[in-house]
Amino acid sequence: MTVIANFTAQRGEFTLEFDATFEPGTVIAILGPNGAGKSTLLRAIAGLVAASTGSIEIDGVVVDDSQKTFLPPPARSIGYVFQDYALFPHLKVLANVAFGPRSRGLGRKAASRLALEVLTKIGIAELAGRLPSSLSGGQAQRVALARALATRPQVLLLDEPLAALDIETRAKIRLELTEQLSAFSGCTVLVTHDPLDAMMLADRVIVLENGAIVQDATPAEIARRPATPYAAALIGVTLLRGTISNGELKLDQGGILHTADLDVAGPVLAVVRPESVSVHREQPAGSPRNVWPGTIVSLQAAHDRVRVQVDGSPSVVAAITPAAVADLGLAPGSQVWLSVKAVEIDVYPTVKH
Repeated sequence: MTVIANFTAQRGEFTLEFDATFEPGTVIAILGPNGAGKSTLLRAIAGLVAASTGSIEIDGVVVDDSQKTFLPPPARSIGYVFQDYALFPHLKVLANVAFGPRSRGLGRKAASRLALEVLTKIGIAELAGRLPSSLSGGQAQRVALARALATRPQVLLLDEPLAALDIETRAKIRLELTEQLSAFSGCTVLVTHDPLDAMMLADRVIVLENGAIVQDATPAEIARRPATPYAAALIGVTLLRGTISNGELKLDQGGILHTADLDVAGPVLAVVRPESVSVHREQPAGSPRNVWPGTIVSLQAAHDRVRVQVDGSPSVVAAITPAAVADLGLAPGSQVWLSVKAVEIDVYPTVKH
């Protein structure tokens, strides 16, 4: 189920140049500004856009070599969840989910049984008899995912799957999606603008800008050392994986933080906003719950603040004023102390990859 994509694709005056291999069982998040080529990438893999040069291979089968081979979408083992979900408005949920298997030759009864099986697995079998117009945003997203999975694809393509949801629903669906993707044996390519989606869902993040790959790394590496100003501005926060119990968060990368959330237990993603991190030249007095030493790696101007990258346990990004940088005499290599209030650390339940 490996995908080898080494191709260029032309859409009007825009050219996407892409070269990457996606391994089975992994989730690859594609980040980038509008017009970077994210949707073009998904459409090329799906067969909705033809490659201009190069080739795309899925599980050893060449589906597009820009010369003599071009398999249309139904002939590719692809499941596609569109940003607007694209459910057929005149078909009930069961028929929507059964559409893919039926279009690939499965009989009506067998396709309906398979559709119900997938709906049950995702936990929405009770929606089988409803029309899309009666569904909430979260329900429609689940149905769209079920429809994509019903074809038992080797590759799952997700185009901004959470963008249309409100914040509360997005958090719930994000956690459910994490669990669903962790059980999917194929590879998943996820396009998103939300760094939290990438950090919680992906094993690997590819940043596209102007039709080219500018960074390809793990979520932790992207968050710790963004390669471009866009990536740095996009991330904007420090995200840390760990395990929490009674408010004590043991970080995967080393170190312990204390949070004010005593109700969450197990694997979590912790979000530390740069504005929440205080930087000191000497160990601060008083009783802050989280204090640790670190070494400044870099300083980068960002609007009216300076982003200070600090290596430590954990490594974080702080955002302080230029005046504070001058007053503290900060420079790469400076030894500092960091502090963060327990109430300033947000944790999200997640699933370890």
